[in-house]
Amino acid sequence: MSVRSAEAPLLVLGRRTPLARAGTLLDGVPVQRLLAPVLRSLVADTGLDPEQVADVVVGNAVGAGGNLARLAALEAGLPLSVPGLTVDRQCGSGLDAVVLACRLAQAGAGRAFLVGGAESISTAPLRGRRRQDGEVEFYRRAQFAPEHLGDPDMGEAAETVAREHGIGRERQDAYALRSHQRALAAVEAGSFTDELVPVAGARGHVRADNGPRRTLSARLLARFPPVFEAGGTVTAGNSCGDADGAAAVLVTDLTTARELGRSEGLAFRGAATVGVDPARLGIGAAMAAQQLLAEQGVAVDQLAAAEFNEAFAGQVLACTDLLGLDEAVLNAEGGALALGHAYGASGAVSVVRLLARSRALPAGSLLLAMISSAGGIGTAVLFEKVAL
Repeated sequence: MSVRSAEAPLLVLGRRTPLARAGTLLDGVPVQRLLAPVLRSLVADTGLDPEQVADVVVGNAVGAGGNLARLAALEAGLPLSVPGLTVDRQCGSGLDAVVLACRLAQAGAGRAFLVGGAESISTAPLRGRRRQDGEVEFYRRAQFAPEHLGDPDMGEAAETVAREHGIGRERQDAYALRSHQRALAAVEAGSFTDELVPVAGARGHVRADNGPRRTLSARLLARFPPVFEAGGTVTAGNSCGDADGAAAVLVTDLTTARELGRSEGLAFRGAATVGVDPARLGIGAAMAAQQLLAEQGVAVDQLAAAEFNEAFAGQVLACTDLLGLDEAVLNAEGGALALGHAYGASGAVSVVRLLARSRALPAGSLLLAMISSAGGIGTAVLFEKVAL
């Protein structure tokens, strides 16, 4: 274990539910019941004493409010003494929850944290505001930026990024197809098996992701019309689908990790969160990653693995171009274009995926998770594979 990472917070295990397209297999499962089995699995599979859990930190974007982390902790059967903290940075919520927990661990706030994100888009409440006449006016989404800056929908912003960075339709479609092919290959290889926690749904136990499409082809993708702009390049085929799901990791210290018998993990090296133009929110992840890598003295070609939430193929490709990131190390087993985007859970899914991918990497390997969020925000986190 390197001197630099010897006292760093450690991620030692990650688990997630299957990701199911919104309105399908998990449509009747409330968000706390998506997350609770993941938390229980982390405790059971590590042998962690539940009394050692200092906090449960959870990202969520479109839930009903309250404190999901506390609700899910109680639903999971954790001791009443374990509190909970819910984070909302929209799509970045799950990744920022991981960052926050690592910062808490660095500050000595506890020895073990259960950390992640959860989203049930299928059961998310309708949003309404009371008008002056007392009637309720329903609205589709929250406001992310003031009107004078512009507050475009995600797809409109994706069109802007693709156009300004010269990411054409053919390249976007090819990337989307690659995501599905890589995810399907990962399924065949059993790459997701160990990280998945079955969830009881109305139709029975859900044990696998249902997003990857075997019938997808370049010819089929070419038939999809633009969705957000006449003559545009962003289609339903090269955009992610909404998904229900939850993911979490155990963040702990070296002593506790060794007591649990762990032999390896991911050491938290650092994180950066930056703001960008809300109309170009898709490049936020690249801006955050550039800042973080510069602060850490790490060149992009030193990264052994990277996970970036694939909200839109165009913005992923714009960010890889800006960073000079080799697509071979990015989302090597598929991403949200195939698996689906579970909003506040997606950043945590990326971290679970890095933990899984790190098993095949040698100690000292550097891994990056990053995400772009509504309102023009990017978060990037750097980890190092360590032997304990």
